[in-house]
Amino acid sequence: MTEPFSSLLQRLQSVAPSLPRAQQQVIATLLQDPERALSLGVDALARQAKVSMPTIMRTARQFGFEGVREFKLALAQDLARHAPIYSSITMHDSTPDIVQKILSGAAASITALQQQLDPRVLEKAAGLLAGAQRIDCYSVGATSAFMASDLQGRLFRLGRHAHAVHDAHQQLISAATLGPSGVAVAISHVGRMPFLLEAVGFARSQGAKVIAITRPDTALAQLADVVIGVSVPPDAVMRVGTEAYIAHLLVIELLMVLVLQALGPDAARHLAQFKSVLQAHGQDVDQHPTVDWAWSTVEKDAQA
Repeated sequence: MTEPFSSLLQRLQSVAPSLPRAQQQVIATLLQDPERALSLGVDALARQAKVSMPTIMRTARQFGFEGVREFKLALAQDLARHAPIYSSITMHDSTPDIVQKILSGAAASITALQQQLDPRVLEKAAGLLAGAQRIDCYSVGATSAFMASDLQGRLFRLGRHAHAVHDAHQQLISAATLGPSGVAVAISHVGRMPFLLEAVGFARSQGAKVIAITRPDTALAQLADVVIGVSVPPDAVMRVGTEAYIAHLLVIELLMVLVLQALGPDAARHLAQFKSVLQAHGQDVDQHPTVDWAWSTVEKDAQA
C-alpha cells in the first residue's frame, strides 16, 4: 500500500477517472453510499454496480488489496476514523484537501448519476412537459424552491405555460385546477413532506400527470406517474447537500434540452427572439449606460 487506509475514499475519488469504465461504476456505487456497500456481498455489489463479480475483485486489487474482504475492511476503517464536518471533510484538512474532496465528490456524484438515469424515463417526462397545457412546479424548502423556480423560468422561455408553486395552500389550489391537460413536477430530494404528498395525490386524482424528481425509494416516488430517480450519498451536515443540488440541476438541464427537441424549431426561434429582445432593451449585455457608469466610477476611485 502506498497510502494509509485513512485516505482510501479520497484515493477512490481521485483515481476513478483513469480506470476502465466498469471499475468506475464500482467506485461510483461505493461512493454513492459507502455504508450500504459495506453491507452487500460481492454478488449484490456487482448487481448494484451493473458489473461482473470479477470486476469487483479487480477493483480491490487495483488499490493494493488481496481481496474484496480486505478492501471492505479498509473502507470501514476509513469511514470510522473520519467523522466529517462537511461531507468527507475533517477539521484537520488543508485548503487543497478541501478543494480536492468537494470537487471530487461532485465529480463522483455526476458519474453515479449517469449510471442511474434511464433515457426512456427522461424522454417520457420531456414528452409530458412538451405536450402539457399547464405545468406547475411544486417544492418544499429553500433548495427545492430554487430548483422549481429555475425549472419554471426555463420552461417559460421555451413557451410553456409554467408556474413555480412553493406555498402548501397554493399547491392544493394548483392541484385542483390542473386537470388531465396539466402536469405537476414535484421536486424534493427528501421526498416525504406531507403537504407536498397531499398536493401530488390530489393532482393525480384530478387527472393531472405527476413527474417527481426525487430519490427512487421515497413516498413521493410511489405517487408519481414518472419518477426521475436521483440518489446521492447522504450529507454529514445538511439534509440536502451540495451533491444533491448539483444532481438536480443537471436533471433539469437534461429535461430542458429534451423538451426543446420535442417542441422543435419554433421553441428554438422563441429562445433566439427572447435573447434579441433582452439585448435590444439593454438587458444581459455589457454595453449599457449603467454598466459604463459603474466602470467609470471604479476607474475614478482607482485614480484617487
